[in-house]
Amino acid sequence: MEIIYTLWLRQVRRYYRSGSRIIGSLGQPVLLLLALGYGIGAIYRKAGEGNYLQFLVPGIITQTVLLSAIFWGIIILQDKRFGFLSELLVAPVSRLKILFGSALGGATISIAQGMIVFFISIIFGFRPYDWLLVIPAFGILVLTSLALTSLGAGIASMVDDFQGFQSINNLLIMPLFFLSSALYPLNSVPTALRIVSELNPVSYMVDALRLLLSNQTHFGLGLDLAVIGATFGLCMIFAVNRFNRIQM
Repeated sequence: MEIIYTLWLRQVRRYYRSGSRIIGSLGQPVLLLLALGYGIGAIYRKAGEGNYLQFLVPGIITQTVLLSAIFWGIIILQDKRFGFLSELLVAPVSRLKILFGSALGGATISIAQGMIVFFISIIFGFRPYDWLLVIPAFGILVLTSLALTSLGAGIASMVDDFQGFQSINNLLIMPLFFLSSALYPLNSVPTALRIVSELNPVSYMVDALRLLLSNQTHFGLGLDLAVIGATFGLCMIFAVNRFNRIQM
């Protein structure tokens, strides 16, 4: 446990010592809340769909976690480049502990960013449906962060250069976000787009948060949890498999 804690603490300290990184990571979510929450919100309300900000915030929180968690894998890439990871791998320590300690650090950072966006959205006018449900919503956020961080770690373990890692991430992140239920209700979209969104696990992450925070759902909490749990398991298996294949 000491190894896991040390690697977790290393990731967290690196993040909180970088003020520019904290500010930069929150720029896009705040811009989306302003541009979409207030810009499209008026149109959404006129269409009789209610308060768009209440609908939007769970999607923006998930988007923040998605970006932070997957891009966290670049830390593994940096450690590979500068030899730190090689030193860890030759030490008499399980590779699983190295992976889990680093991944927990990345997930903690993603969770912190998601919570910051949540509190910022309250300033903009968002109100949780029931404050007691914020606690299980936090649990969904934790599971989502762990799954996506594991995905980022697995991808980083496969590539050796920053450009390749960023290209793969961009290829994944944009479709995962925009082809999910983060920005629009699925009962109002064309059939083809709805089917693609229903195959996207991020849609279920958003839907679970939306149910707990805004009392709106498309799939139901049971199906949301089943898909999130399966996604978490698959991402963990992928990360462990790829990390164990790293050659020193």
